[in-house]
Amino acid sequence: MTEPVLTKRESGILEVTLNRPAANSIDLATSRILGEIFAEFRDDPKMRVAIITGAGEKFFCPGWDLKAAADGDAVDGDYGVGGFGGLQELGNFNKPVIAAVNGICCGGGLELALSADIILAAGHARFALPEITSGTVADAASIKLPKRIPYHIAMEMLLTGRWIDAEEAHRWGLVNHIWPAADLRHNAWEMARLLASGPSLVYAAIKEIVRDAEDTRFQDMLNRISKRQLRTVDVLYGSEDNLEGALAFAEKRKPVWKGR
Repeated sequence: MTEPVLTKRESGILEVTLNRPAANSIDLATSRILGEIFAEFRDDPKMRVAIITGAGEKFFCPGWDLKAAADGDAVDGDYGVGGFGGLQELGNFNKPVIAAVNGICCGGGLELALSADIILAAGHARFALPEITSGTVADAASIKLPKRIPYHIAMEMLLTGRWIDAEEAHRWGLVNHIWPAADLRHNAWEMARLLASGPSLVYAAIKEIVRDAEDTRFQDMLNRISKRQLRTVDVLYGSEDNLEGALAFAEKRKPVWKGR
């Protein structure tokens, strides 16, 4: 049996590869595996950055496995911790995630990519939300996409199922960088190494601030930060790393981050 999810751990970086031929679709069992992997990553203080990608050259992920659904997987079944794909609803998840989109990225696969903090794409990658053609709703994407790219572009994708290529995705800000397919994984790892070398406590604070600020007025959020009412901010402001940043600047040297 082929392992549906492959993992590689190196120097604080976790690479998660969807490995379900032929399209890397996600059924209930695979979603639960992903949730366990990302929860373990979240809770391991030695791990700092994650990469999510797909096996092969054609598909990143098309989302929900319709064949498994036809065989009895309920669309409202147990996706496991973190919800569909293990990332979308994972609580207290304050570490950076890079999506390396190596091919077709649609439906729930696009929702999975939207759960990442940085999206890198191969030049041949394509994106869509084709749920409308199946008479259903791309629920998470309906919430997220209009906040990430221009409203009218997001609504066109949601209402028509239109496909966009990597260049258009980059133009609208959905994708950070486009690379030749042969270079995508290398550049994803280079980005991950850059992040892994940075201050993990600051990353955690940034992610919590950004997440909580989505539903909070600016001044209210600023007050919560200044009063250290966010757990990650409180930890950061009382940390060795926070002092180290100032010392390194004063001493004109590169900071040494300890994550404490």
